Parts: sequence; C-alpha cells; structure tokens
Amino acid sequence: MSDFLKLVGEQLRAIRIAKGLSQEEVAERTGKIGFSKGRISNIENGQSNITLSTLESLMHALNVAPEELFNFQNLSTVADIEEKNLMLSIHHSLLKERNIDEVKYVVRITKDFLETMDSQVKKNSFKPYD
Repeated sequence: MSDFLKLVGEQLRAIRIAKGLSQEEVAERTGKIGFSKGRISNIENGQSNITLSTLESLMHALNVAPEELFNFQNLSTVADIEEKNLMLSIHHSLLKERNIDEVKYVVRITKDFLETMDSQVKKNSFKPYD
C-alpha cells in the first residue's frame, strides 16, 4: 500500500494508544458491523485502502478532529500526543472559567502569535539564491 496509507495508519495507532484504547474498543466504538480488531490492525499497518466514510467512523470512535489526525509533522511519538492533549485540556479548563470576552481575547492573541511564528518559519526557510 501507499506511504500515505501507512502514515495515516501510524497516526491512528498513535492516537488510539495515547487515548488508552485497544483495537477492539475502537472497532466497537465505530458502531459498524464488520469492524474487528483485525480490520483496525490492517488499517493501522497501512494494509487496507479505506473509504472516507470509514476514516470518518474511526475519527469519531477516537474523538479526534481532522487537523489532529493529519498533523503528521508535530506528533512524532505517543508521548507527544499525550503531552499535547494534557496541555490542551489544561488550557480548556483555564478558559472555561473565564467570561466570553476574555476567551475571545485569548483566542485572538493566540491566533496572532501563531501567525507570527508561522511567518517567521516561512521567512527563515525561504532562501531565494539556493
């Protein structure tokens, strides 16, 4: 199978492990007949060409957003996923206690900060004479 299928499978496995789920539990969570531990294993090993509908079912079973699933560059290990989820959970808890104007302010500042970081990365990686 393709490298992309393997990459998606590895990402699904890492997310599943970080969430403390077995392949059997994920299969059950999809709610689809015919999903088994073996099918999940084949998908995680990049040995199964899945449909978008199947991918959507797996994402729902893992409670994962598309941007997290397809963020291959930033999550290289299970520990990274666990740490990121912990940081997001802490951030969520902190913001939950604030009023809506404060939350909007934090979101706006965070977005501006990340855009600045992204533009710096692009700026530093662009080499017109190479």
